[in-house]
Amino acid sequence: MNRPAILFLNVLVIATCGLIYELLAGTVASYLLGDSITQFSLVIGLYLSALGAGAWLSRYLHNNLSKRFIEIELAVALIGGCSAPILFLGFAHTGWFNVILYSVVFAVGVLVGLEIPLLLRILKGELEFRDLVSKVLTFDYLGAVLASLLFPLVLVPRLGLVRTSLVFGLCNAAVGLWATFLLGPLIKGSLKGLRFRAILVSVLLAAALLKADWLTTLAEDNLYADEVIYAKSTPYQRIVVTRAKAGFNLFLNGHLQFSSADEYRYHEALAHIPLLTHGAPKRVLVLGGGDGLALREILKNPSVEAVTLVDLDPDMTALSTRFPPLAKLNENSFKDPRVQIVNADAMKWLEPCGTGRPAGSFSPAGLPVVAPDSATNPQSATRNPQSYDVAIIDFPDPNSFSLGKLYTTRFYRLLRQRLTPDATVSIQCTSPLFARKSYWCIIRTMEAAGFFVKPYQVAVPSFGVWGFALARQTPFDAPAHVPYALHFLNDESLPSLFTFSADTAPVPVEVNRLDNQVLVRYYESEWRRWE
Repeated sequence: MNRPAILFLNVLVIATCGLIYELLAGTVASYLLGDSITQFSLVIGLYLSALGAGAWLSRYLHNNLSKRFIEIELAVALIGGCSAPILFLGFAHTGWFNVILYSVVFAVGVLVGLEIPLLLRILKGELEFRDLVSKVLTFDYLGAVLASLLFPLVLVPRLGLVRTSLVFGLCNAAVGLWATFLLGPLIKGSLKGLRFRAILVSVLLAAALLKADWLTTLAEDNLYADEVIYAKSTPYQRIVVTRAKAGFNLFLNGHLQFSSADEYRYHEALAHIPLLTHGAPKRVLVLGGGDGLALREILKNPSVEAVTLVDLDPDMTALSTRFPPLAKLNENSFKDPRVQIVNADAMKWLEPCGTGRPAGSFSPAGLPVVAPDSATNPQSATRNPQSYDVAIIDFPDPNSFSLGKLYTTRFYRLLRQRLTPDATVSIQCTSPLFARKSYWCIIRTMEAAGFFVKPYQVAVPSFGVWGFALARQTPFDAPAHVPYALHFLNDESLPSLFTFSADTAPVPVEVNRLDNQVLVRYYESEWRRWE
């Protein structure tokens, strides 16, 4: 048996598993705490320092190194494999999530940091030093590349976070069990106890894998006040629907997006105010809004001939087909022949080359999809992009830098290029009461991008006072008449929407730009007071 060659494959598995645990911790922290850049920065920094601590501690291991290597591998399997369930349950059941998070990251980092030095010492008598170091480090870095590709493209969308951690824990346990045979001649004493521990860890992880749905439900049932009736992890977010007394609620990454009991107040204000301001819109652009509720309101306007909806996540735009109560709530708006769906990053789609429709492209729901095709069809980059009479922007709140970019001057300037000269825009802008600086930052950012803006707000019981922005590229008057019957909006209510109380009035703020993302910092500091 070629022991060095097989041990190099073990290095590949070890490196892949180690980075997967790091990515898992960063992703879970981002899901639960927001601000992905901060969470990943802290997790990566702590993990790398822990690798160094583990390498330094390896100097104190002198005897029976092969046995120590296997014991460390089994410890990585147990802690790393259970990391995602531990973090979710820790967030749901304790107030010590940060302590648990950083303890798990540091422990896994130290253990992984111990493994490579021990392998080098185990193999030092079988290869020349230069060959040994080059090969071990090569397989270590290959494992990192493999993990970085598998995690976002395969593991998260297909397995989810909990199953991914358990599967890779089993991989570590398998390496440990196999090493009892591979390194058996080098181990002093009986191997029975060591193999029993390896089998026990494998059985425990396999049992947890079989109960992965139960573990996820156990955590989520305590994260949400109501019963979870639908949940799915996508490459972009965690979608959860809960059953409430008055209907159901939709959450993305733990943040409430709407309650079916009162969402009509929010979506009527978001959609009809810009439609009425324009007067006779024919082409409407929706950015975000993958639940189809703003779409439902847009289609009530008799002048609308075509709607393009751009949402990053195909699982979100397909949710209506998988969760029938949502299809009923949005009145099957995605099936309207006037609607086209684009599953793409809104900012990239707004770029001048981000247009075109590949033939025969469909969403997971079987609906036609418009998507950027400049990569496959160079002529698309030179086409004149379609212009829109109304743009309705319904993104989640800017609680991370990936979302914050969608509220920058750069984004709004790109948006202007897709609008007709007399086009009207509406944007959801978080709460002017709970996040006052955040709200007015969005308003000032739009103004800095060249829009004339009229702020307005609506009381939505599930959210409290919620803010919006109405904008055009030239001075304008707010609408004063609703020519068709709606559930909430009428002629009497319109003027009150544009009136702000003293505690929601403008405050001095900076403009949100790509290179500063000040809005995310405002948002995190303001909403943290209410958690």
